[in-house]
Amino acid sequence: MRIYLALEIRRVQCRSCRKVKQEKIPWLASNPFYTQRFAWYVGRRCRDSTIQDVARELRLDWKTVKSLEKEYMREQLHRAGMPGPKAIGIDEISIRKGHTYRIIVSDLVRKRPIWFGGIDRSEASMDLFYESLGAKKTKGVRLAVMDMWRAFEASTMKNAPNAAILYDKFHIMRHLGKTLDTVRKQEYRRLADKDRAYIKGQKYTLLSNKENLTLEGRQSLKKLLAANKRLNTAYLLKESFGQLWEYQTEGWARRFFDNWKASLKWQRLKPYEEFAKMIERHWEGIVAHIEAEEKVSLGFVEGLNNKIRVIQRRAYGLRDEEYLRLKVLTCMLKRL
Repeated sequence: MRIYLALEIRRVQCRSCRKVKQEKIPWLASNPFYTQRFAWYVGRRCRDSTIQDVARELRLDWKTVKSLEKEYMREQLHRAGMPGPKAIGIDEISIRKGHTYRIIVSDLVRKRPIWFGGIDRSEASMDLFYESLGAKKTKGVRLAVMDMWRAFEASTMKNAPNAAILYDKFHIMRHLGKTLDTVRKQEYRRLADKDRAYIKGQKYTLLSNKENLTLEGRQSLKKLLAANKRLNTAYLLKESFGQLWEYQTEGWARRFFDNWKASLKWQRLKPYEEFAKMIERHWEGIVAHIEAEEKVSLGFVEGLNNKIRVIQRRAYGLRDEEYLRLKVLTCMLKRL
């Protein structure tokens, strides 16, 4: 039921500045036609539904719903505040076509995004986060999880020298998956039409975890690996590399990697040799999680990326970057 309130708001002329000022009413929203309590209700509904759905349900204009939701999200951020993180996750998202990126920084201990900004994924944009965090809180950062992007590493080493840099294993395994797919493409081009039949259409069967495959997928994978020796070798190398993350000391991890790299010697798999060189260059950041003071959820950054993609799909057509920023920063916060 719609309820309309009619009230008189006092206006006072200031004796010192001679300006007319209006009485502030704390229970009104920024949009004076709605109460703050109603704005909070609209914000809670928008966490589960689209703006258009809420607008139809409450018989409001969608722009009004959007402004009330933004007020709700700003209040969420105000109450949550900016924490002093010990472990951060750094990643970038594309907000539109044309390589337009924004940087997202998450608190891996509290499991919530704490910063969204920059104008690209450059070192200068990353520096903006540390400036907003402040010198005192920056000194408290002990671990920075990121992909192997040099700009993120350079900015972190410059602004947070106390932080150990850890390369996100999900990004590394994604690089390994691309390496396996490169071998698949090479084999597809090398073979004749008759032998290509086993490889054609099997990209995701080859790249998926075996546990996630259906019975039909496992049978197709078995036929594929039996038919092509090079792909079988490449697949086994990819599966065995995952063992690296299970070691508790750097010495044993290094011994495993050296043995894994040595096994490439006679395989004639050039993409895997390039991958091994990349791991060698970034070795310190890859094994940093072994020496980390406390274990953190490394999968949180990847899970957050999936959540952001859902937000972008739901907000399709809206070009308000401030709205997207608020949605991302509040997606893990409690309801008001």
